[in-house]
Amino acid sequence: MSTHNRLLRVGMVGYAFMGAAHSQAWRTVNRVYDLPARVRMSLICGRDSGKVAEAADRLGWEGHTTDWRRLVESDDVDVVDICTPGDSHCEIAIAALAAGKHVLCEKPLANTVEEARVMAVAAARARADGVRAMCGFNYRRVPAVTMMRQLIADGRLGVIRHVRAAYLQDWIVDPQFPLVWRLQKDRAGSGALGDIGAHIIDLTQYVTGQRITGVSALTETFVKERPLPAGSSGLAAQADGNGRAMGTVTVDDAAVFVARLDGGALATYEASRFATGRKNALRVEINGSLGTVVFDLERLNELEFYDATRPAAEQGFTRILVTEGEHPYMSAWWPPGHIIGYEHSFTHQMRDFVEAIATGTDPAPSFADALQVQLVLDAVTRSAGLDSRWTEVEPTLAELAA
Repeated sequence: MSTHNRLLRVGMVGYAFMGAAHSQAWRTVNRVYDLPARVRMSLICGRDSGKVAEAADRLGWEGHTTDWRRLVESDDVDVVDICTPGDSHCEIAIAALAAGKHVLCEKPLANTVEEARVMAVAAARARADGVRAMCGFNYRRVPAVTMMRQLIADGRLGVIRHVRAAYLQDWIVDPQFPLVWRLQKDRAGSGALGDIGAHIIDLTQYVTGQRITGVSALTETFVKERPLPAGSSGLAAQADGNGRAMGTVTVDDAAVFVARLDGGALATYEASRFATGRKNALRVEINGSLGTVVFDLERLNELEFYDATRPAAEQGFTRILVTEGEHPYMSAWWPPGHIIGYEHSFTHQMRDFVEAIATGTDPAPSFADALQVQLVLDAVTRSAGLDSRWTEVEPTLAELAA
């Protein structure tokens, strides 16, 4: 396997769950794919000096720092990978783009539409100087999802009529689960809606090629107060009957909405972190005039495909095992039938981003694409606050300029 001489030095901000997933992908991508550039894991950043030093050693980074500004300004960094809570995405991304660094930012792009617009504008300006920016919706890079998109684009489903999407988890069902940052609006922006709802919004728009134009929504916070984590500071607290410090949950626990897409399809979406027994259950079904395709993340290497054009006696759902060399992304992995996992979607994401930077092409999803998802999240929030009133999704900057 040959690799071109160009070197891309990566600096990553954040080292927890997403930081570990991204690190694994950066370590792996050149070992799997023959790319026009070689990745070097230069610098990792985190607020705790001891923990970030340990993370650097464990995850394979050459250096570490507690100052993200130092990372952004470093001459040893060409790419800034943002894996922090949403409240810091905008500031870090704007600084990195201004410094001429390529940026990969985790989803959702920002905590507010205003921040996302600023980021999209900055990315568009930086693009003129050859600087690339991408938002990390990793489920686009699951081979079965990419194949799902291809089946629809090839017309195998005919006219798309229905979209059904659900992303269900249960990790905060226990009311004694602590008030972590994901349950605080000022840190996370929103709850289940932004955390996992953003994924199914992006995924369904990606595979259908249609955009959500309007929504009617409900949101709910089932547990309104939770114990503060040990060592918490800066959070308003009051004691419960047992003397424990409690704080207010300021995000949604679940969001449910119906939507219309610009190609005429009707859609339903459900995002919940209170679906008892569901650990990370993402399921999307697309119904068309000529067939149906179904993706279930718990069967990540498979699609269900119903072809209504076949003779009636032969019709039925077909299980497609997406592990052949001609399937998307699979040529670099294992022989047919040997499955891949969740972590591979991040390796595929890095492959596409590195190729885009090295070849001077535009990666997807762009910050403009991620802004459009943010506008859908905003419409859902506004609709839920207006007793589920039908709410139009605001246009993006590009759409306004068209």
